[in-house]
Amino acid sequence: MTSEAPLLPDHLEGERMRDVERLELLDTPHEERFDKITRMACRVFGVPMASVSLMDHDRQWFKSILGLQLSEVPRERTVCRTTIARAYERPDDPALVLPDAATDPAFMDIPGIGGEGGIRFYAGYPLFGPTGHPVGTFCIYDTEERSLDPDQLDTFAELAEWAQRELDRSDELERAAEIQRQLLPRPLPDLPGYGIATVCLPAYMVGGDFFDHYRLRDGVVITVADVMGKGLGAAILSSAVRSSLRGVGRVFDRFGRPEGVLETGLALSVAAEHLAEDFEHTGTFVTAFVAAIDFSTGHIEFADAGHGLAAIRRADGEVEPLHGGGPPLGILPETTWISATAQLNPGDTLVVCSDGLLDLLDEQSDPAALCRFVASHTTPEALVDAAQALTESEPPLDDVTVVAIRRNEVL
Repeated sequence: MTSEAPLLPDHLEGERMRDVERLELLDTPHEERFDKITRMACRVFGVPMASVSLMDHDRQWFKSILGLQLSEVPRERTVCRTTIARAYERPDDPALVLPDAATDPAFMDIPGIGGEGGIRFYAGYPLFGPTGHPVGTFCIYDTEERSLDPDQLDTFAELAEWAQRELDRSDELERAAEIQRQLLPRPLPDLPGYGIATVCLPAYMVGGDFFDHYRLRDGVVITVADVMGKGLGAAILSSAVRSSLRGVGRVFDRFGRPEGVLETGLALSVAAEHLAEDFEHTGTFVTAFVAAIDFSTGHIEFADAGHGLAAIRRADGEVEPLHGGGPPLGILPETTWISATAQLNPGDTLVVCSDGLLDLLDEQSDPAALCRFVASHTTPEALVDAAQALTESEPPLDDVTVVAIRRNEVL
């Protein structure tokens, strides 16, 4: 029998757990936005311990905890399970305050309550998920008996509201992250004579990196860009940059682009002009690399706006960085970018990445590290899998994006 069976009916517990799962916060790293709340609570109330936690099926897991060396505790050994139930029973007065839990028969037998250095004072406030069910708690604790006067109770509720806003923000960020994932281009499985592999991994829930690829009449366009900054603001601007660059390319392709593949320098220049006011108002900039590849010849026309992280891995394993270009978009108004050219021969792979990958490869961000990494992987799929493995072994501090396209060898 679970410890909470007498407290919550099965249907409520099921709905409550669905709200916990919708947040997608369980077992995620600590975040400063929650740690600020627990630090502030300890400072304001003069208590040694505070926490923001989520109540899972069988455990209480701490998103932020100060003053206790814990990451989780069994659910049946918590006072907070009662706080969760109280949210349903007394919605107008949800806070549970125990001046001395060690003398309360309902809680005195819980491990950690009372005794030498044990918790005596407890105050808990329920936190709610996207559909209104209690998913966790904001708590303060003390090893001494104490109480909260009416003003302190108001302050406690205000700090709980702060924690609630951060949970609400998590749900909003997850919806934004899902939209951003949906905006990534669909796979291109039918490239005649070519194979492509891609990955885009935000360091946080949403990111400022993006990649794009789309077909032209006789080729393909590849873009990798990195908006200054991280998080939701960078993600919003990255969507605008992607739309502008793709729109310019589509228009050129349909209504009379220059002879041969897309003139990428002109495309960057037009897109930058279109986005000039956005860059000015937001005070930001974007690095970008745009390449157009002609299917039949392997001819590449590319333009680099301060990106500097593209190379061709030749069939024999040699890696040639692609140099040239101008400043990032948004730095100098009325900049004109000039296209450069390269050749993709059978067996060669064009690789473009963001600096998040370079940071994982070398603490000094030495571009030579990228060349060594590219050289050691013979296929786009192997390269992308290796990049993804790096992010799993060492969580990145910046977004990681890789696009690799290979011209197949002639059989």
